Amino acid sequence: MSTTSTPSTTASPSSSLLGDAFRQPRAVWAIAFAATVSFMGIGLVDPILPAISTELDASPTQAMLLFTSYLFITAIAMLFTSWASSRLGVKRTLLTGLALVVVFAALCAASGSVGEIIGLRAGWGLGNALFISTALAAIVGASAGPSAGAIILYEAALGLGMAVGPLLGGLLGSVSWRAPFAGTAVLMAVGFLAITALLRAEPRPARVSPLASIRALAHPALRTLALTAVFYNFGFFTLLAYSPFPLEAAAAAQGTEFGAMGIGGVFFGWGLALAITSVLVAPVLTRRFGLLPTLVATLGLLTLVLLALALLHTSMVGMIVGIVIGGLLLGVLNTVLTETVMEATDLPRGVASSAYSGVRFLGGAVAPAVAGPLAAAAGAAAPYELAALAIVISIVMLLVGRRHLAAVGGDHGAAPHLDARSEAEAITAGDEA
Repeated sequence: MSTTSTPSTTASPSSSLLGDAFRQPRAVWAIAFAATVSFMGIGLVDPILPAISTELDASPTQAMLLFTSYLFITAIAMLFTSWASSRLGVKRTLLTGLALVVVFAALCAASGSVGEIIGLRAGWGLGNALFISTALAAIVGASAGPSAGAIILYEAALGLGMAVGPLLGGLLGSVSWRAPFAGTAVLMAVGFLAITALLRAEPRPARVSPLASIRALAHPALRTLALTAVFYNFGFFTLLAYSPFPLEAAAAAQGTEFGAMGIGGVFFGWGLALAITSVLVAPVLTRRFGLLPTLVATLGLLTLVLLALALLHTSMVGMIVGIVIGGLLLGVLNTVLTETVMEATDLPRGVASSAYSGVRFLGGAVAPAVAGPLAAAAGAAAPYELAALAIVISIVMLLVGRRHLAAVGGDHGAAPHLDARSEAEAITAGDEA
């Protein structure tokens, strides 16, 4: 960033914006704290999957179903969150979501079998969908001054949660596989109490039909992007949910005891990479190259990373490098895909985001259920090879439906970019899981 030599007593716009971000009412900080914990839940379970598999006498396939049940219910719930918020109001929707997470995370910590945890993670997914879908609106509504400052704070909470989740999961998981679940329940309970005390109830938004998001999928552009995202998310959650098992095996083959802490450290790097590129790099690429060219190029690179993981799955160093590079690419893709959804249709953004997220998470729900049996039947490299094929199919889906995406304008020059609030909505919908 260039500076001038002329002294000035006027603060720069960027410094003023950062000041606005941190000069917020306590209600905003309470929501930001809860949002950080909620996003931590994405990677929190990852480091303890092998431990759950060992201590509860479960197969890797059964352990990975913790992602499947969570994501499947999240997907269904996302189709109706805009309707729920219009019925309950923002504060009640937030508190309902938080309460569900507290209850089901605590029950997971007390579970005695992997089957119980799989079922309870479904309730956790419902709560997280309700909370995340309304958290941004709540932060903006409770903020003091320009909304852009509150959005920066929200993005910071999002990035911090994505990065810290696996690390906290590893730290607590080194004590017991139950500890990450109990820790999440306690932290979310603190967030629930803070929001109850500090956030004022606002007028309910305009009523939304319960079928609005499902009907939105009839729009050709939204349908094209949703189908693209189904296959993309298959690759995303193959990398996230399956990788702890070959990573630990590769470390063991080299005489290293990796454990929950080691896996947590690797996925801390993954989450940090994802957070940085989703917030800082994706906007730069879309302004420079356009949305669609950025999508196609990054999907192509992700295909190569997955194929590299298939080849290097017995190498601990190769696995670590591949996972972190995958995080860099996933951060770009999450944001750019959802931003494309918001620019490609004239549908209300909340409805379009709910419809898109609901469909895309179905691909994420299927991936962990397929990866385990496939690895057992065809070898440890096979899930990565299938994930790479899924990414290729997502590129094909995008190119075949390109004619429906004319409104995006990414073929010639940079696409028009979203304002700050809409960009935060894109990041949120892209990163929630």
